Amino acid sequence: MTGNLSSALAECDAALIATPTSDLREVLGRVRATRFEQPVVWACKGFERASGKLAHQVAADVLGKPAACGALSGPSFALEVARGLPTALTLAAGNAEFAKRLARELHQRTLRVYFSTDLAGVEISGAVKNVMAIAAGISDGLGLGMNARAALITRGLAELTRLGVAMGGRSETFMGLAGAGDLILTCTGELSRNRRVGLLLARGESLEAILKELGHVAEGVYSAPSIEALAAERRIDMPITRAVCAVLFRGIRPRDAVQELLARDPREEA
Repeated sequence: MTGNLSSALAECDAALIATPTSDLREVLGRVRATRFEQPVVWACKGFERASGKLAHQVAADVLGKPAACGALSGPSFALEVARGLPTALTLAAGNAEFAKRLARELHQRTLRVYFSTDLAGVEISGAVKNVMAIAAGISDGLGLGMNARAALITRGLAELTRLGVAMGGRSETFMGLAGAGDLILTCTGELSRNRRVGLLLARGESLEAILKELGHVAEGVYSAPSIEALAAERRIDMPITRAVCAVLFRGIRPRDAVQELLARDPREEA
């Protein structure tokens, strides 16, 4: 155990960065300064607040475009991984051989790691599902029931898929671990910080007080504006995302946001 990055990396065959997305750029810069030449993988899920960029875009800014880097994502609460409970993840990288090799190296008895070359799709899934988890927490906090939660998760997956495909992701990615799997876990799990934000919003607490109480980063809060802006720019309909942003940043009461969603005209399911 060491607090010195250079010393830690000197003994590593790969670096796994598990920081909030807002800290990724700084940490990658520090890694680059050590002249580390082994694979670099990140486990953060969200858009960088200042730039609106995904993690792989931040990595390209800092590291260039090395073949040996990628994202580790999927339905996983860190506490359960640390306890050795069964977990399945996706290792995504632009280089297929690298993704396959590193997935095998990370694979453990209770940690099943799949690989993918859909880096954009995996990262968009990880970012958008956090916003949907805030919505699920609001729904649960208002006592709207399990039917409402199931509908929200399903329509949330539709929003995630629409944006993801428009940004170059593959539709099958959004049905997999990084997409539907992580969405379901984050919207239903008691360990979900983003769902917790929604629960407390539904109880009338302010966002400032909620974030102070959490003591940890809830990525959905910071990713939501970037996602809403991308949807508007690309003319993609994301009503749940808009509703969450309205509650977080525009002073709309959670119950009023729900009523607005329910009042939308019926349409063909897509």
